[in-house]
Amino acid sequence: MNMKILVPTKRVPDTDQKIRIRPDGSGIDEENLPYVVNPFDAIAVEEALRIRENSNDEVEVLAVGIGSDDYERELRTSLAIGADRAMLIECAAALDSWNVARILSVIVQREQADLVLMGKQAVDDDSNQAGQFLAALLDWPQATFASKLDFTENGLRVARETDAGIETVVVRLPAVVTTDLRLNEPRYASLPNILRARKKTIERLEFQQLGLEIEPRIQLLHMEVLSTGRNCIRVSGVDELVVRLRDEAKVI
Repeated sequence: MNMKILVPTKRVPDTDQKIRIRPDGSGIDEENLPYVVNPFDAIAVEEALRIRENSNDEVEVLAVGIGSDDYERELRTSLAIGADRAMLIECAAALDSWNVARILSVIVQREQADLVLMGKQAVDDDSNQAGQFLAALLDWPQATFASKLDFTENGLRVARETDAGIETVVVRLPAVVTTDLRLNEPRYASLPNILRARKKTIERLEFQQLGLEIEPRIQLLHMEVLSTGRNCIRVSGVDELVVRLRDEAKVI
């Protein structure tokens, strides 16, 4: 049986770099700020490639990005590590998780995907909502926080990370699966593959072609950087520690 796996990939600031906020608090200062593929989405791409490599059937991996031309570099990263195709949905507007899911639902149906693999959250906003919204819009089963995937005769067996430990769920295909850190270790792209990826065509769709209107659910009012500085105080004993915790410690 042939399968098409759709992998949404988000372009996010490199978290190894210092993030600065604009003086007016309206957003992130992007000057000289490097961007990368969202790490959880990179795990999803890797898992899709492993499924293809271990399958006896034909599997197509499609990486999808939603945003401006700046997303092209990150999509080419997905092509360089092995994705078969890449698609950019051109949309200049800032999107919350609900609108991302609405756009993806249209693409999933247009492409007739059998499985959506995506990161459980993006490291820039940590919303952890797009995958769940997408499953609801498609009326597909979902398995979130996946740390292990196994194909069964009728679908997938997914080990998912929870606060209480590992929970195993079984879902039928088509399905939406969101990936956790323990699922795999993404591979690096070789230089020859990076050079080949630069020549590959990235399919483009304008947002207007989807027949949707943006329905904003979240408004960004202000951003600020919290101080991570600590004031270390040496106490004489347990009694003083208890007093300071009770009377002086601040809960943030």
